[in-house]
Amino acid sequence: MIDLVKEDSGLWIATINRPDKANSLTHEMLSELADIAEAAQEARVLVLTGAGKVFSAGADLDEARAGLATSDVWERLSGNIARLPGLTIAALNGTLAGGAMGMALACDLRLAVPTAKFFYPVMKLGFLPQPSDPARMAALIGPSRAKLILMGGQKILAQEALQFGLVDQLVEPDALLETARSIASDTLAAKPDIARGIKNLCA
Repeated sequence: MIDLVKEDSGLWIATINRPDKANSLTHEMLSELADIAEAAQEARVLVLTGAGKVFSAGADLDEARAGLATSDVWERLSGNIARLPGLTIAALNGTLAGGAMGMALACDLRLAVPTAKFFYPVMKLGFLPQPSDPARMAALIGPSRAKLILMGGQKILAQEALQFGLVDQLVEPDALLETARSIASDTLAAKPDIARGIKNLCA
């Protein structure tokens, strides 16, 4: 349920493909994504996106109840993304919810369609968020707004997410991957050590 395309240019595109279940994530899917992110050391650009109209609703509910909600596989995935030397782009084709937000927060850039919504109702469900998610969220949007989402349970609309800095650009659905490719083009054309050096300087 994870589709991976590796292009000769060094662009990798990983697509969550479970649209009939709002791209909710099983342990197997998360492990596959984490493996892809680990292997993507050789990629120049990694793009994460989803099939259908939802990027991901978070954990599969049945598996969440069975322990997935507190599994370390989420942290393994986001950590692997954050450690990549190349450019990472979350091309959010729709709503981003729950623990799935961690992989987007770990990316360098986040593009979203105008109809996307963002929420992380982990406290309501009786769990802590994954350890690195609040710090990454606060680094992007500030501690107060991070608490608004994580403790206030607020559902943030795309335009508000753009104003907050949670996403970097709003893009129409039919132009989402094209825009990601356009943003990736300079990095794909650059020497990998130069691109890696710039990324390190921005950290």
